[in-house]
Amino acid sequence: MSPTTQQSVQQPVETAVLSSERCPGAIPGTRTARPRRAPNGVEKPGRETVTYRDVDPLLLTLNSLVDGDSVRKRLESRIITICLPLAKHIALRFKGRGEAIEDLEQVARIGLVNAVNRFDPSKGSSFLSFAIPTMMGEIRRYFRDRSWSVSVPRAAKENHLRIGPAVEDLTSRLGRAPTIDEIANEIGLGREAVNDALLAGFAHTPESIDASHAGSDDERTMADQLAVDDTGFEFVDQFLSVKPLLALLSDEQRAVLKMRFFDEMTQSQIATRLGCSQMQISRMLARTLQFLRDRASVED
Repeated sequence: MSPTTQQSVQQPVETAVLSSERCPGAIPGTRTARPRRAPNGVEKPGRETVTYRDVDPLLLTLNSLVDGDSVRKRLESRIITICLPLAKHIALRFKGRGEAIEDLEQVARIGLVNAVNRFDPSKGSSFLSFAIPTMMGEIRRYFRDRSWSVSVPRAAKENHLRIGPAVEDLTSRLGRAPTIDEIANEIGLGREAVNDALLAGFAHTPESIDASHAGSDDERTMADQLAVDDTGFEFVDQFLSVKPLLALLSDEQRAVLKMRFFDEMTQSQIATRLGCSQMQISRMLARTLQFLRDRASVED
């Protein structure tokens, strides 16, 4: 590359450096090196303004340089730096949807880098008309593919992202929260599809089971209210099998079984109560239990 060409390339690069360093807080749409505007919109002498419209000529120069050129890398970096406020502005449009604004801004910047790398000035369109949809698409893909805590159908994810802006617009126009039918008519979906998308939203960022209910006097957490295993269920089948067999026993046999297994009395205590020996109680229990086992096996 000739010295003349390098000087022509470095000129806009240096202008962009001055603009981004002296006024990093410029609003989206303009990067300016001036601390403030002159009255009545008159530019102060000796100062230059860099706007997003100036990016297109820089991209033309960038496209004329070969890959790996150090000047190309610096120019590409400056173009991205000039457009960083635009990436932040795009990220703010998705604020309040369950993701940190810093993460969304990083995703928008990835989209900006992709837009700079893929933009073709020969198509005749402006860079902004290509970069804005690219960054918004990158954020939408992030919401669809990476921000969900639970896997849900892709259609439900995409419909959920469409419902958010529609609800905001309808609420502004109607002065109240829209109904399911109004949302469905606004975005051209069926009522069932809207319901599925709204339910899918609960899977986006699930609540912790250790968190208490917000705005409620109930201090119990969700974990405190979850069901636990009831050990009694495992005895249901056994109870239903044994109950009709107990009716076949004598009153004395049923009484001995109750005192031994329900009242948890020893054989000696049972014998004392019934006025017999402990050996007689032991034999009665053995015969009764064997009878129940035999009849239960026959019933099975």
